[in-house]
Amino acid sequence: MQMTEEGVALIRRFEGFRANAYRCPAGVWTIGFGHTSQAGPPAVRPGMVLGEDEANRILAADVQRFADEVGPLLAREVSAAQFSALVSFAYNVGIPAFRSSSVLKAVNDGRFAEVPGRLKLWVKGGGRVLPGLERRRAAEAEMFMSDIAPQAGRGMTGAPKSVEADRNIRHAGAVVGGTAAAVTVAHALPVWVSVVVLVTVLLALGAYASWRWRRPTTGKVA
Repeated sequence: MQMTEEGVALIRRFEGFRANAYRCPAGVWTIGFGHTSQAGPPAVRPGMVLGEDEANRILAADVQRFADEVGPLLAREVSAAQFSALVSFAYNVGIPAFRSSSVLKAVNDGRFAEVPGRLKLWVKGGGRVLPGLERRRAAEAEMFMSDIAPQAGRGMTGAPKSVEADRNIRHAGAVVGGTAAAVTVAHALPVWVSVVVLVTVLLALGAYASWRWRRPTTGKVA
């Protein structure tokens, strides 16, 4: 699977371009767009200088290398956006840390909703919380969930809520009529819809009872 353009842009934005080699907060020699010797050639050394065009070429090679390493570690199918968020995270913390992280474990266990919280645990550099890492983890979390959040009609199981509601109704044995059926259906619906359903049913029952009470009795008069 390939990184999306948005994923590469996220890495570029948070890494930032540095023409001169420097030590990152973790003490690792870095240059360009977060390139380190651990990521592959070229090796970063003190005093090294890099042009931005060359840095972009190195970034493209580094991103591809990380994507090739992240892919085989995933036991679940993920979207391109989710994959890009995971590669960005791995690019930042390194493959060994990614491999042992609770982020990867949550993905491979299918607990996608937990991934943003797991990402946000990785915000320290040099033993202290870094605002830049907090912003990056938030952006990665948002990207990871971007293919999930629009599907507001889906519950935690991944099935559409209409399917889950039907499953809940059948599980509750809701082949009944009147208020009991309305309550069961309302339980599977959003709160405001539930209120409307219950009020409508109660008004209808009240009107019917009132009509039955006022209806004249027919029959023969002696």
